Amino acid sequence: MDLNRRQLLWAGGGIGAAALLAACGADASPGTSKNSAAKPKRGGTLRVGALGRANAITRDPHGSQANESDYLIISLVYDTLTIPGTKPNTLPRLASAWTPSDDLKTWRFTLAKGAKFHDGTPVTAEDVVFSLRRLRGTPSGASRLPGIKAENIKAEGTDTVVLVSDYANAELPLLLRLTTFVVKKGTTDKDIAKAPGTGPFKLDWFRAGNARLVRNDDWYGGEVLLDAIEVKIFESPQAMANALLAGQIDLASNVGAVAARTAEKRKDVQVVRRHNDMAMPIVMRTAAGSPFADPKVREALRLAVDREVMVKQVLSGYGTVANDILGTGDPAYAKDIAQRTRDLTKAKALLKEAGFDLSKTYELLTTEDIPGLAESATLFATQVREAGVKVKVVKQESATFWDKTWLKGDLYTTYWGTNDSVAFFASKTMVSDSGQNETGWKNPAFDAAYRKAMATKDPAARAKLLHDVQQMQHDASGYLLWGMADGIDLATAPVRGLPTLPGYGRVQLERAWLNR
Repeated sequence: MDLNRRQLLWAGGGIGAAALLAACGADASPGTSKNSAAKPKRGGTLRVGALGRANAITRDPHGSQANESDYLIISLVYDTLTIPGTKPNTLPRLASAWTPSDDLKTWRFTLAKGAKFHDGTPVTAEDVVFSLRRLRGTPSGASRLPGIKAENIKAEGTDTVVLVSDYANAELPLLLRLTTFVVKKGTTDKDIAKAPGTGPFKLDWFRAGNARLVRNDDWYGGEVLLDAIEVKIFESPQAMANALLAGQIDLASNVGAVAARTAEKRKDVQVVRRHNDMAMPIVMRTAAGSPFADPKVREALRLAVDREVMVKQVLSGYGTVANDILGTGDPAYAKDIAQRTRDLTKAKALLKEAGFDLSKTYELLTTEDIPGLAESATLFATQVREAGVKVKVVKQESATFWDKTWLKGDLYTTYWGTNDSVAFFASKTMVSDSGQNETGWKNPAFDAAYRKAMATKDPAARAKLLHDVQQMQHDASGYLLWGMADGIDLATAPVRGLPTLPGYGRVQLERAWLNR
């Protein structure tokens, strides 16, 4: 699984927000909870549970990260150029400001003053250039740095990094959020696991997916209150929830609806609920040779799904119905596009028109990486059978699924631990040359509409153009996005200052503290 499938956040953005941010700065840790009038205290160790599997552990900040536990550790040790925010929704981190050229192709990022690696050496533009080029060289580098070739990443002096895009891109700072971890120039693959970062915490030790991180007193981003964060890996949400209820951890991240229902009855446990948080689409491969290459077949399957029932049963009501458009958190999300609802009569007619072979049984591949994913596959198979389509659900181990099925399968579940912008998903998963084109969709008209929107400076005008992008996705893409799951974390009573941003904003724990 690719790095930015789990890490990339949130909606909107654009020239107006970037200009404001560059001019006046912003709080580097937005969206923290205000659940106590008590004065924040320094000290203590926050014990955090996060999902992960032993056979999918990675230590490379630019590598494939199937484990939330790995991403949490890496995001606290290494900084990115930009991060998610609330208003504006793209905020500075290692880059303190950025400015575009008039044609929106050349962007200059100024590094934060006082930024140092954990070994005390200052961060330079050359370190950032090395890191971004290394990131660009990964198998999905073209999606991680959309429109940016390695040779077009250069240093300008010691504190400015210049990125030149192949095309005008008004949303580039947004698209760089949580993808751009920085390591020292010259770091080898052999040494990457121990490479010093620049983040709010330093790595103390790492053992079999578990880790202890200690406060970085030299962090340029401000005061860190916790002495340490200990991350413990759990293979199931239930085991993680049980550990929290037993007092073994203080925070259970992304624990799911079942655990939330139990915890809501307890006064000693906080339930942090982020609405409309995680996309859980079913992927129908559109490429030639796939049984789902015909748009009529894909439309039939979308019409065969009862979305209300999916949300009620799979998410226990902790979610909302979706409309086959990724990017529901974007202010430019097209709410005026009619909600697709169940219509078995029309679904059957479309399957007949397309000559779809109803005598075959089609495999739907899934994994149990997150709560509800496998359950969604089972319920989908039950519902589409009423339209005459026979589906067999096949569960795969995480490593096998992301290595053998993702980007290759004809029919499979996927998820995005984010509810990012329409532009984010278009650039990462739907333009023809994307390295993460999950459905194999190649539509020149869609590519042109996306590029036209990205070349438009005015946010209002850009939003109108993005409406066309969403209409095309709704009508013809390979995604069946039936619902958006709420993000749910559980915390013990003393935990304060938790991030409240949706998606992977929850890994921004540098302002957390303990009221003990």
